[in-house]
Amino acid sequence: MSLERSDVEKIAHLARLAVSEEELDAVTSDLSNILHLVAQMESVDTTGVEPMAHPLHMAQRLRADEVREVDQRDKFQSIAPLTEDGLYLVPRVIE
Repeated sequence: MSLERSDVEKIAHLARLAVSEEELDAVTSDLSNILHLVAQMESVDTTGVEPMAHPLHMAQRLRADEVREVDQRDKFQSIAPLTEDGLYLVPRVIE
């Protein structure tokens, strides 16, 4: 599948991309090459190939999902300059 200049103009308009007249031929060629590559990849026979959840097909080292830190919220809020209802109050930076 290859694209025409008009296709790229429509795509650029829909994506709100500014593609100049000088760039249009190169972008059209690049996108057509990408579509051609995708078509080639789709034509590969993958019968018997199991899908992988990760590109590196190996065991991932994981740790148990458990709380390790002690809750020190009250301690940190006690030394904060301003707090209210458990939230830190900070100066306004945008007027």
